[in-house]
Amino acid sequence: MLLRVRVELPDRPGSLAQVTKVLGAAGADITQVTVLDRAEGRAVDDITVCCPAGTPTQALVSSLQGVDGVTAVSVWPTREAPGTYPELEILKYLTTAGDRALTTLVDSLPALFSAGWAAAVAGHRVVHASWRAPRDPALPLETPARPEALTLADGLHAIHAPLPPLGLSLVLARSEGPAFHRIEVHRLTRILEIFLSLPATEHSLASRLHA
Repeated sequence: MLLRVRVELPDRPGSLAQVTKVLGAAGADITQVTVLDRAEGRAVDDITVCCPAGTPTQALVSSLQGVDGVTAVSVWPTREAPGTYPELEILKYLTTAGDRALTTLVDSLPALFSAGWAAAVAGHRVVHASWRAPRDPALPLETPARPEALTLADGLHAIHAPLPPLGLSLVLARSEGPAFHRIEVHRLTRILEIFLSLPATEHSLASRLHA
C-alpha cells in the first residue's frame, strides 16, 4: 500500500538520512521525497512510501518520533503514482477534454494531492464531485477571493478555490492526514490558472454544468 508521510526535521546534513533509515527498518520502501518548506533551521518533507498491506501507520509514527529533532506530522493513504509527472498527464487530458475538462480535473485532483475527494460547487450546490466524495459533503460558507487552505468545523482539511469565469468554486478535501501546506495551495493555484486559460472551454463548461 502507498502512504504519504509528512515530517518536520532539522535542516542539516544527515537528518533526512536518519528518517529514511528508520522508514526502511520499518519495512517502508521510499519512492519519492518532496521538500515542502525550509526555514529557520527546520524543513518539512512529504515522503511517499510503499509498505506491505496492513502495515500499522502508528508504528511508523512511533519509529520516526524516536529520531532526535524529528516530528512525524501525519501518515495517511495516497493514490499518487510516484516517479511520474502527474500534473503534465492531467493537463494533457484537459487540453482535449472539451466540455468534460472540469469533471476530468475534479476527478483527478484527489490522487494528485493525496486527498480524499474534490467537488465543483455553485454556491452551496455540488455540480460535480469525485467518486469518494460524501453524498452531502461539508462545504465552506463563503468563496474566497483566491485559493486558500482551511479546516472546517468537523476537522475536515480543505483548499477552497474560486473559478470566477465559470461562476463556480472548487473544494479539495482531506479527511485523513494533515492540513494542506501553503506549497500545496500554490501548486493547485498554478494548475487552475492553466486550466482556466484553456481556449474555448469557458462557455461549454459553464453551460453544461449549470444546465
